[in-house]
Parts: sequence; structure tokens; C-alpha cells
Amino acid sequence: MIDASEACRYLALGDSYTIGEGVCAHDRWPQQVVNALRREGLRMDDPQIIAVTGWTTDELAAGMRAVSLQPPYDLVSLGIGVNNQYRGRDVGNYREEFAELLARAVHLAGDRPRQVMVTSIPDWGVTRFAREQGRDAAAIAREIDIYNAVGRDETLRAGAHWADVTALSRACGDDAEMLTDDGLHPSAAQYTLWNQRLLPLARTLLRQRRG
Repeated sequence: MIDASEACRYLALGDSYTIGEGVCAHDRWPQQVVNALRREGLRMDDPQIIAVTGWTTDELAAGMRAVSLQPPYDLVSLGIGVNNQYRGRDVGNYREEFAELLARAVHLAGDRPRQVMVTSIPDWGVTRFAREQGRDAAAIAREIDIYNAVGRDETLRAGAHWADVTALSRACGDDAEMLTDDGLHPSAAQYTLWNQRLLPLARTLLRQRRG
């Protein structure tokens, strides 16, 4: 039996978007979620974040093998793939490696897929960085959509939850207030917008965890 008085444990897996490249630790979206839930009275440990800027699916898998993880976690989030797309990797390979990561996430959530939340890949093609680099925004959007279709398919097949933040990233575009100084990564303000979608789902999953 799980002791309902114990603080909730949250594991966040990903890349630059999870670690919050360019923002303070308290502005990372996983930390924003935890802080909001604490304000609502839910007991939460700080999130354990396994994420590095630039990581691809295989690099995240290696990073997970290199650290001590102690399941079961009450919530596991997974957001990975933008660097696979950026490096021009094969989407079939992405499906295989993503599915393996998702299976690992489910196991870490105590073999409860309902406690796993997958975030979609944001569209970096709309950013100032992409424009200044002369990148084809339409081509990036098409590729991101293909990667996200694969991720969503695998997520729903596994019985986990899919959270779409891609549309939000596109709506923010190259607005300077929504990006960090590098013109590429989301600012704290953009992560706050993301959490209008992510927080309600995280809240629901954590409140049902004892069932």
C-alpha cells in the first residue's frame, strides 16, 4: 500500500525544454508545476530532472542508465525528439528509440502508464534563431509534425497521456518575451503558458495516483 501522507515523487525526462535552457531553475516548467501544486496543498518533492540540452533519444537513454533512479515515481514526464529532428535522423529510428524510452518511463512510474505524461516537440522553426540561420520554417514544421505523430501514436498505444505544447510554441513565434536571449529556447513566460495545459493534467494524474 502507498502511504497517502508521503510527498509525491516526480521524474522529468527530456532535453533542453525539460532542463529549461536559459532560464532559472525555478522557471523550468517541471519546477513551475511542482510549485503550483504545492500552493494548492499537494505535498511534492522537488522534481528529479534527467535532461541535458542537445540530447537525442539515445543520449537520454544513456543518461538514464548513468544515474540512480528509484521507482515507483508518482508522475513521470517525457519530452524528447527535437534534436533527432534537428540532426536529420531517421524517423523510423526515432519511433523505435522513443518506444523504448516510453516503456522505461512506464516502468519507472510503477508500471502504471496512466502516470506518464508525454509532451510534444515544440516547433523551433518559428523562432528568431531559425530565421537568423536561414532555416526553412515550413520544412521544420512538417518534420516536427511527423515526429509528433509518431510520438502521439506510441504514447496512446502505451496507454499514457499526450500533452500538445507545439501549437503554443507556434503561437509564441519569435516574440522576444517568449524566448530566452539565444532566440531559440522558451522563456519563463512561455513555460508559464505551457503550464496552463500541463498543470491540469499533472494535477489529475497525481491526485489519482493512490487509486
